[in-house]
Amino acid sequence: MNWDLLVYITEKFYEDLVTDSFKNMRRLLLGIVGLTMLIGGCAKTSQENISRLDVLRNRNELICGVSGKIPGFSFLGSDGSYRGLDVDICKAFAAAFLGDSTKVQYRPLTAAERFTAIKTGEIDLLSRNTTFTLSRDSSGGNGLTFAPVVFHDGQGLMVKRESQITNIEGLANKSICVGSGTTTEQNINDEFEALSLPYTPIKYQDLNQVVAGYLQGRCSAMTSDRSQLAAARSGFANPQDHIILDDVLSKEPLAPASDGRDHKLADAMRWVIYALISAEEQEITKSNINEKVQIARDNPQLKPLRRFLGIEGDLGEKIGLSNNFVVNVIKSTGNYGEIYNRHLGLSSEVPIPRGLNELHINGGAHISPPFN
Repeated sequence: MNWDLLVYITEKFYEDLVTDSFKNMRRLLLGIVGLTMLIGGCAKTSQENISRLDVLRNRNELICGVSGKIPGFSFLGSDGSYRGLDVDICKAFAAAFLGDSTKVQYRPLTAAERFTAIKTGEIDLLSRNTTFTLSRDSSGGNGLTFAPVVFHDGQGLMVKRESQITNIEGLANKSICVGSGTTTEQNINDEFEALSLPYTPIKYQDLNQVVAGYLQGRCSAMTSDRSQLAAARSGFANPQDHIILDDVLSKEPLAPASDGRDHKLADAMRWVIYALISAEEQEITKSNINEKVQIARDNPQLKPLRRFLGIEGDLGEKIGLSNNFVVNVIKSTGNYGEIYNRHLGLSSEVPIPRGLNELHINGGAHISPPFN
């Protein structure tokens, strides 16, 4: 608030009262209106500057938007609990922000609902197989801010083995089930147009409807991220009767997202994801985190490890978190590799080879900046 301006306005009105009561009364009324607008504007600005990080802390609960319908990523089990890679990312955020990974309310959202839920404040953040794109990240588009990528994916096509379709060209003049309001819809149209292949899109609101349409024979193929195709197939009565074609139609870097105006929350989210990756790089796991903390405490010369685990320095405070936020996260979920293997590893219900989701030192795309 500009107090000098307020003082000047007040003094001016009192001066006018002495010289001209009629004019002063009019000006005084206008001044009161002006002061009210100034104060109201300042209050509004103050409210707009409140981060969702502060809001969720006051609430003592994180409201995390998920899909809830994709095995391996976010799926509501028969026991009423959510599980999957995206769910564990929510838990990691809660552990970092609140010190307790159980303080999460999961909000299932369709693709069409997810961005509106961020803008209206229905959720604090989104951890829902969402592709990081320019139009979504820009202020002139959806106005979101994306955290680092948690799963590198690509769009694919699944067909029934009995169809004997082996590539995208075999789908000319066929119908394809696709989710509406997604990058998937745009990508399939772009690819078929580029190849001059006519096709008929059959659009649905969410993945479950896409799968149902495909299984009911309403289309010759279904398209989605290859991870989602694998997840869907794992629940089929006869998974071996369906094949995912080799054609990869796009890059689909999937990442958590938040309101682009909230830099405080975005900073915190960004470094929580990097903490998961960096912990795997340093071979810090859920089972050895206490041992690593003790080693760092006993060895003052291990400066990088001590900073990473919050034993010295103030890295956590710089992003609005406790200095030991990394320890809270790893104790709750383990590192990125542990999360991946738990839900998508070879022994999981939805086995997907890590590929680009390996650490950079193993030929993948995941790498963390230094914690300095």
